[in-house]
Amino acid sequence: MNNFKILNITMILTLFMSCGSGSETGTPEEPNSQTISILHTNDIHGNYLPFTTTSGSATSQTGDPGRDTYISFEKDAEIGGFAVLATAVKEIRSIRGKDNVLLFDSGDAFSDDLLGNLTEGEAVVQMMKKLEYDYMALGNHDFDYGRGRTEELMKIAGFPFGGANITDKRTGKSIFGNPYIIREYQDTRIAILALGYHNTHLTGNPDNMKDLEFRRGDEVIKQYLPELKQQADIIVILSHQGTAIDRLTAKKFKDIDLIIGGHSHDVIDKPEKINSTYIVQSMSDAAVLGEIRLTISEKVLTGIEAENHFLWLSDFEKNPEMETLINSLREPHRAHLEENIATATAVIDRQYKSESTFEKLVGNLLREEYDADISFLPGVGYGISLYGDVTRENIYRLIPHSPKLATLSFTGEQVKALLEQTAANQKPMDKYEVVGGLLQSSGVSYTLDYGKALGKRISEVKVNGEELQSEREYRIVTHTGMLTGLHRYDELGRGGNIQKKDIQLNEFTLEKFKELGVISIPKNMGEVTIKGK
Repeated sequence: MNNFKILNITMILTLFMSCGSGSETGTPEEPNSQTISILHTNDIHGNYLPFTTTSGSATSQTGDPGRDTYISFEKDAEIGGFAVLATAVKEIRSIRGKDNVLLFDSGDAFSDDLLGNLTEGEAVVQMMKKLEYDYMALGNHDFDYGRGRTEELMKIAGFPFGGANITDKRTGKSIFGNPYIIREYQDTRIAILALGYHNTHLTGNPDNMKDLEFRRGDEVIKQYLPELKQQADIIVILSHQGTAIDRLTAKKFKDIDLIIGGHSHDVIDKPEKINSTYIVQSMSDAAVLGEIRLTISEKVLTGIEAENHFLWLSDFEKNPEMETLINSLREPHRAHLEENIATATAVIDRQYKSESTFEKLVGNLLREEYDADISFLPGVGYGISLYGDVTRENIYRLIPHSPKLATLSFTGEQVKALLEQTAANQKPMDKYEVVGGLLQSSGVSYTLDYGKALGKRISEVKVNGEELQSEREYRIVTHTGMLTGLHRYDELGRGGNIQKKDIQLNEFTLEKFKELGVISIPKNMGEVTIKGK
């Protein structure tokens, strides 16, 4: 049976915004019209293997009560991975006609995984090359191995990477010279403009981006629109700015026909329409393949159909050629990747906008090891849940990067200022200023009220059960990445008696999990109370 005919039966993801398995908007197809299909992925984060969903959770941004859009899986089953993604892409190309199908990615594709680290991103790029992607917008994590390595990976991929709002300071031009591409079908020309994440410089190692400047998308759209309107009939934005910014973009620019989103890991099945612009997005982790069918009459977009194909392994066979490629890439590293570290007796998940079970567990271990009052770790938006056997690569899916640990002293006043910063990061006055997830902590309890003014959102702060004292010094444990101003947490770099350790956070976590043998949900969950969402 054709997988795409039974999709509505097998897909059981619950959405509390943008629900439904597909939609049609606009006028019916006319006799002289043409249909062009666009397939799209976003935020793969190096997740090339299937993973098992868990009820209410599974990825870092499903089952998170802190998100504006709540997404929850309703069954425990295997989903995703490039072998089934390849099957879905091949089938759609066969149905629609390969020459009528484009394949795009909205960024954060090849990093955030142990095999990704071992191959500096090449493993997933080789898979993307085999799938014959047409274009990719550069996400913030696509610079995790440095600008130079990103360029090397683009050459390996054989398709362009772009970011119109990412300027190479050495040339003064858009990175890699691919701010947009033009594709022509019959007599219709489609322009696809790529936009990266404007706050990329606040989300990773600054040394990897020292030659780059990141600008707001609306600034460069204004610059490029006249040029695109001259060269194309249909204008598409391939965006790694997040849904909130995509909505602002649609409100501001009436000449954009379609925005294919990324960064916020949203599921937008029924295309949102703002003015004359449609917006779609397809979650993350190679678990979903988005499909858009554009109906064009006399060079004008007259209708759109869109749906998200959830890649349940029960519905899709693995493509044997892709499976062979994956095995060949894994084989030299298999023993290292699959080393068993511990057993999780309950679901240890990562949340992004609320307290994270995984970070709480790691934070508790850090506090114990370094006799600290409080641990602080960044709110991170990628990673999948741990349950059952936990391997080395499972841990690296959650902590792929290698900052070293650090301790420092902080006054109570500085603790409060840091907590106010995370409150501002999540809901600032200007949506372009949103960056990162909720600051993850252990040892400090507090109430965060988004209904209050900036700078006055944090109250009832206690450290290990005792009220915070402004002048008292507290011992803090964190990692060196946080000392560089990651997610605007500049206050940590101003702490006293900073001591950098010789062990990386991921290796520390791996060693401690191995010592424990069994891991479970920390007892001090619930230290943070969030109001006024």
